[in-house]
Amino acid sequence: MTDTEDADEPTDPPKNTLYRKIGKGRRRLTPARMLMYRVAVVVGWWLVRAFWATCRIHRVIGLDAARAAVFASKSVIPVYWHQHVLYGGRAVLDLRADGLKPGFLISPSVDGTAPAMLVEKVGGHVIRGSSTSTGARALRDYYETIVKQQISPAIAADGPRGPVHEFKPGAVMLSQITGKPILPISVAASHTFTFRTWDRFELPLPFSRVVIAYGEPVKVARAMDTEALARTQAEMAGRLIELKAQAVRALAEPAQS
Repeated sequence: MTDTEDADEPTDPPKNTLYRKIGKGRRRLTPARMLMYRVAVVVGWWLVRAFWATCRIHRVIGLDAARAAVFASKSVIPVYWHQHVLYGGRAVLDLRADGLKPGFLISPSVDGTAPAMLVEKVGGHVIRGSSTSTGARALRDYYETIVKQQISPAIAADGPRGPVHEFKPGAVMLSQITGKPILPISVAASHTFTFRTWDRFELPLPFSRVVIAYGEPVKVARAMDTEALARTQAEMAGRLIELKAQAVRALAEPAQS
């Protein structure tokens, strides 16, 4: 549930698509490809549900502050590392009861079709675009999505291709233009399998204890130069790293009642 970028031909956008980007490419959404995507979405959804069901939420840190931010701002900009997509996405979805409209950035290409279908399956809003898109058209559409439609776009801060734990400028720029706070999220599990991928993806093993940690919402300055932007990115990266350490420490604490 993260954004990906390529130059493939875009699909016909789902009915709740909020950002439409037109591009050209060789791949097309053929009936055979669509069938393959539908099967993949069903399998993927059952796998996600299986991992969510077999792991136990040990503690949730910072939930009251996250709820207060949603109540006050209506929409926020949730961020987590790409390696925490599985439970970072769940942390965003869990705020729906508090009025959050979760959105997930998906590539407008053919390759984004299956992720977009999965987002709809879990009850999220599909935003066809990328956190790294900074053109006037993209920023205008994001502004309307976040401010006017009050949808909160979940962003993998070091995605779509890394380097790992390098906080990209997309979330900061969205916070600048919308005035909405960034909501840091991190995850820790008692037992994980770490993939040898660029993001060092962490998969909590079945029956693990999981801690979800929401950080203090952060509002960024409306105007900043290049140096200030770089400092803010570094600060946000530090917040996510510390939040992960806090979640790891919480694994040793008693479970919440």
